[in-house]
Amino acid sequence: MSVSLLALSGCSSGAAADPAAAAAGSTPKPGGNLRVGLVGGSAKDTLDAHAPVTHPDEARAIQLYDTLASYDNEHKIQMALADTITPSADATSWTVHLRAGLKFSDGKPITADDVVFTFKRITDPKAPMAGAAALATLKRDELTATDSQTVVFTFSAPYATFPDTVAQYTSGIVTAGYDPKKPVSSGPFMLDSFTPGQQSVFVKNPHYWRAGQPYLDKVTIIDFPDDTARVNALLGGQVDAIDQLPLGQVNVVKANPAMKVLESSTGSWLPFTMRVDQEPFNDPKVRKAFRLIVDRKQMVDQVLGGHGSIGNDMYSPLDACYPSDVAQRSQDIDKAKSLLAEAGKSNLSVDLVTSPAAAGLVEAAQVFAQQAKAAGVTVNVKKVDPGEFYGEQYLKWNFSQDFWFTRDYLPQTAASGLTGAPYNETHWDNPEWSALVNSAQSTTDEAARCGLIKQAQKIEFDRGGYIIWGFPNSVDAHSSAVTGLVPDKSGIPLTSFGFRSVWLNK
Repeated sequence: MSVSLLALSGCSSGAAADPAAAAAGSTPKPGGNLRVGLVGGSAKDTLDAHAPVTHPDEARAIQLYDTLASYDNEHKIQMALADTITPSADATSWTVHLRAGLKFSDGKPITADDVVFTFKRITDPKAPMAGAAALATLKRDELTATDSQTVVFTFSAPYATFPDTVAQYTSGIVTAGYDPKKPVSSGPFMLDSFTPGQQSVFVKNPHYWRAGQPYLDKVTIIDFPDDTARVNALLGGQVDAIDQLPLGQVNVVKANPAMKVLESSTGSWLPFTMRVDQEPFNDPKVRKAFRLIVDRKQMVDQVLGGHGSIGNDMYSPLDACYPSDVAQRSQDIDKAKSLLAEAGKSNLSVDLVTSPAAAGLVEAAQVFAQQAKAAGVTVNVKKVDPGEFYGEQYLKWNFSQDFWFTRDYLPQTAASGLTGAPYNETHWDNPEWSALVNSAQSTTDEAARCGLIKQAQKIEFDRGGYIIWGFPNSVDAHSSAVTGLVPDKSGIPLTSFGFRSVWLNK
């Protein structure tokens, strides 16, 4: 067994000290209602633990449902509801042991049967959920609770990165017989009220397993599709914190002594998505030409105001296996024009669908449209609201954008690249690449696994459907009365929506 597998199975079994309290250098103060304004939201908002799409969906899921493991602020895996997650010698099975004394918000014990129900729900072949693709090799019918605290997961091939999968926020543990419209909570808060497209209110879960947490009595999450309205709500005191502070407002907020800016470097990315199965992007020459059109430094400077780093058309930069030795791709207009001519696509005109669903998307679309003119490409920017963007046409747009939080490479491929992935927005289907990814997933030796991942990344660099121009910092803002929010590498706003660690000094 590799050293990496041993390290994962040896994660701390105790509840870690609160890093937010340590960073703040103060004693948490119980009570209060944290009001949070978040980007997006629509009538399609959901409470479903296993089907979040928008920022408010994700925030709700994180308040309501804890996972077996979780990522800390440095993007390292720690135990959560489980106290150990242990592989067999060949990693074809993993044994999960739950902490003692866990309870749902209704007071019922959280048991191994609930874990089995959760993962059978996620992998239901008739209605697979967001995490199903990552568990494609799970022997679902053999998922077994050996006692009230122990579950054995068996796979048809070695599964080296199982802890990564169960640490994703889409893997929250729910009660057997779960009804997403009437959620029972395994997380720090429980539902009080929910109005899709407007707001959701959560109250403290009295049975939460982390000692003393949450500190707050209540969390109110308010949808704000409009940036200006969201910032004004913070400055006017209607909310205590907002995600995705528009970069043009950073200095305004910093100049206000009653406000604070929270900035974190991350592995998040805002790709342009080209459907590889439709004209004109079914030609790899066109896809390469579009990647050569981009001036990445200008993108980071103008779209992100310098609050980020340059990308190289490959995701998961925080993964230990990221191929940082691949030469940086830079703008080459002459080569782009030549490739388009070879493809018979000179003077091409395309529609680019964008939305203010995440900070920087609309601005990136506008900058790209300007850059494309030099290559003789006309980009017609079509702006739609977040509800339409993530509506019936989501995953069908020919040329569009999206946002992704920090993930290591293999979990990301399960979400967006593999056949059957729930969010395969580029319709990528490359047998050579899939074979490499599947082999990497089954390889327990870390060095060998990294070699396979680097080969797979290079295929996407050369032929994939993404343009990955940069990695934005997470830039949020909050009242100075809010304590406990700290920098976090996940890319998920407001310390991974970690409101269980927040308190108010009012």
